[in-house]
Amino acid sequence: MKYLVVIEKAGGNYSAYLPDIPGCVATGKTKEEARQKIVEALVLHLEGLVEDGLPVPEPSSEADYVVAQ
Repeated sequence: MKYLVVIEKAGGNYSAYLPDIPGCVATGKTKEEARQKIVEALVLHLEGLVEDGLPVPEPSSEADYVVAQ
């Protein structure tokens, strides 16, 4: 499954989260590190949901850009 990840500059590092997976977050010193860490966090989070017999959320978020006029 392919989930949307949001990566934001947060002070001296970057934070990443998945809108479709509440509570699944990660941080890194660079964008790439944050991206790698969120993948690791996602795998662990999904494994935990499966082990607990909970449903795995379907990806549903989308992203786009708008231009201020």
